[in-house]
Amino acid sequence: MMVETVQRTRAELLRSLHASGVLVLPNAWDAASAALIARAGAKVIATTSAGVAWSVGRSDGQHLTRAEAVEQVRRIVAAVDVPVTADVEGGYGPGSEDVAATIEAVVAAGAVGVNIEDSRAPGGPLFDVAAQAERLRAARSAAVRAGLPELLVNARTDVFLFGIGEPEGRLADVLARSSAYAEAGADSLFVPGLLDLDVVASLVTASPLPINVMAGPGAPTVAEFESVGVRRVSVGTGISQAAYSVAQRAAIELLVKGTYTELEGALDFGGINGLFS
Repeated sequence: MMVETVQRTRAELLRSLHASGVLVLPNAWDAASAALIARAGAKVIATTSAGVAWSVGRSDGQHLTRAEAVEQVRRIVAAVDVPVTADVEGGYGPGSEDVAATIEAVVAAGAVGVNIEDSRAPGGPLFDVAAQAERLRAARSAAVRAGLPELLVNARTDVFLFGIGEPEGRLADVLARSSAYAEAGADSLFVPGLLDLDVVASLVTASPLPINVMAGPGAPTVAEFESVGVRRVSVGTGISQAAYSVAQRAAIELLVKGTYTELEGALDFGGINGLFS
């Protein structure tokens, strides 16, 4: 499969942004949100699988089809001039062949990075370490076959997010997964649900992979995460939830009061429309 030079260049840029400092990723869910986030100064666009699912009338948790997910990635890539890393959930199927098919499809759609999670379903259980390592190995091989060996694979583990196992054993579980996932070809480790800076610092020190955390209201600041060595901070569904909250509040105000306060301060029509001219 032929990969355009611009896609390879973007993949190399994404990799370079993990080499030092912290990469901040305000997650997008459609072409317009991606274009606006890029205009705000984001160096990379990361998708949120839940936000993407909601935008096409699905719930989160691999209820999108592979084709639906890939089409949204394609639209987002076309809307921006920066690297795009795609949240492909668990690969849209349990087997290594499912993961491989998804990776080949998102590379063809223009993505230069992916998130692949180790949960079998929302809330768990998780794939065991060996099974998930095999799935990640399949992802790496698929990227090579697709003509983009530089694809950045961000391996997500949901040990902390879903409270898997006894609390005192979770860090050790994540570290075991980090080692196995690194050996399988992952480039970084995403640990949503972990916000304790002391634990994060311990993970950063011991992990063979750079660490990505998911932040939001009540979490440490980006600067605080950076101070303990975190290399990537994203916000998951946070921005999409905020946007939908505005839609609901504005609708309630209009229907109940007949007023428009919630619409004040909105981006102007021309500014948004011009993103796609």
